[in-house]
Amino acid sequence: MPFHLFRYLDEQTFRFNNRDIDDAMRFRLSLRTVSGRRLTYKEVTGKTAHGCKAPR
Repeated sequence: MPFHLFRYLDEQTFRFNNRDIDDAMRFRLSLRTVSGRRLTYKEVTGKTAHGCKAPR
């Protein structure tokens, strides 16, 4: 089973639930849900301020 299958299914669910609107409006709607959220490079790489991997 693919690792990101749940993300693909979430995208398809979003598209199905918003099938009555055009692509531009769907794009604006998706941007509205991520507005104000921030993902930093440290969070993506799991590094701390000292350049070491964060403990798990």
